[in-house]
Amino acid sequence: MRCTTKRSALLGALLVYSCLVLACRPAATPASGPDRHAASTPAAMPNAAPTLDELGNAGFTGLREIEGTVRLADGRWEGAPYAPGAASRPTVTLGRDFRVTGDLDGDGREEAVVVLAQGSGGSGSYNYLAVVRREGGALRNVATLALGDRVAIRSARIEAGTLHADVLRAGPGDAMCCPGELSDLAWRIAPDGTVQALPERATRRLTLDVLAGSEWTLVAWDAGEPTPDDPAITLAFRDGRVGGSAGCNRYFASPQPGPSPGELAIGPVGTTRMACPDALAGSESRYLQQLQAVRRFGFLLGRLALSYQHGDGAIGTMLFEERATPP
Repeated sequence: MRCTTKRSALLGALLVYSCLVLACRPAATPASGPDRHAASTPAAMPNAAPTLDELGNAGFTGLREIEGTVRLADGRWEGAPYAPGAASRPTVTLGRDFRVTGDLDGDGREEAVVVLAQGSGGSGSYNYLAVVRREGGALRNVATLALGDRVAIRSARIEAGTLHADVLRAGPGDAMCCPGELSDLAWRIAPDGTVQALPERATRRLTLDVLAGSEWTLVAWDAGEPTPDDPAITLAFRDGRVGGSAGCNRYFASPQPGPSPGELAIGPVGTTRMACPDALAGSESRYLQQLQAVRRFGFLLGRLALSYQHGDGAIGTMLFEERATPP
């Protein structure tokens, strides 16, 4: 399937790449899923999973076209330019604010799983899951699992000694700008680092049905611009409509899918008419304007990503954390 416009391709590329290196507001999650409180938590025990701060300065191997170990500094590594004086150079970036922990190999030590994005100066990135644990007081990169070019993570978890990743990637007939296949990938990893890849399973296409019944909280106005903790701005997908709290008033609208995977328009938006303090009115107005400018949806490091177009044509991406489902 071809994208309908060049702008659509740019939005798709942004969804996959631009937010990997930018941290957003933490939110509580189970230990076996993405852990967003791990950035500065000290390791209390030698068997504890490495923290994000530690992983941001760790060494990693198994990256394509890069020999030896890449050692990050504050979450990033840059290689030499591809040609003397050239601007393009290889880079490796840690996906900030995303860590999955658990005992993958049954040895009593917890591993940490993080995302690495390898860039080469273009618009795309080649993404990996990297497994790291403590050994003898140091960190060891046990395994590096290739996800592929511009593959986005919807969710990840460690369950019964198996690492699962639900990903969004280009399927048969999809352009790289507009991935439309949701797939379940899984691996088992032995104590010596031997990797057993389990059969891949394509689960469904990227349509609004994927979001049906879900509810989300806005955590970033754009990449690198987190929202305040209060008031909570929410987004729910129910009965073919979207709605929630804009921070003061309730709102509601109809989502309209486009011809390519992930293409989306929202609006017109209706709201209640409650008077709001100036500070809330400002954030509410901004949210509703950005919501009505949405052009695509996708997933980034376990978050819902809605790409929108500013009035000057610039592209932004709102990020949302999924709200826990009551028991």
